[in-house]
Amino acid sequence: MRIRRVLAAAAATTAVAGLGLAAAAPVQAAEYSSALKIKGIQYNAPGTDYNKCSGGNTYAEYLTIKNYSRSNVNLKGYVVKDAAGNTYTFKTNHTLEPGDQVSLRGGRGTESDAKNVAYRQNCNFMWNNDKDTIYLYKPGGSRADVHSYTNKANDRDGNGYITYHG
Repeated sequence: MRIRRVLAAAAATTAVAGLGLAAAAPVQAAEYSSALKIKGIQYNAPGTDYNKCSGGNTYAEYLTIKNYSRSNVNLKGYVVKDAAGNTYTFKTNHTLEPGDQVSLRGGRGTESDAKNVAYRQNCNFMWNNDKDTIYLYKPGGSRADVHSYTNKANDRDGNGYITYHG
């Protein structure tokens, strides 16, 4: 969808310039040059929200981060945040080979490099069901990727899952 908006803005700017009128094209978010990107998010866990460690469904909310590069990437030091400032930092070595992905899940569990899973160690939901912004930062603090969503605009089938990068 972002490509369509950029192309539409470029076409509109070209048409206006052809009429001899000056117009500023809308500013679009730049695509970040990062090996790791947010592949998708299950922002609304199936079933009734129940954010308890025992019997709750926070585990069913997860963020998938994928390595789109041709080399291994260690997640140690990468940070995931939401608009409200909830934060998760990858504190241990967790290597993603090219094409691998990791699921950052809610709830408590044992982080596993072999199973490509990490847990927030928090039984409260991180992602809002109506709208939120997801930030992924590199260990040095620069932004690796960012995506905002609203359930109405981005989740047309209503299943609580949104894909960003295939």
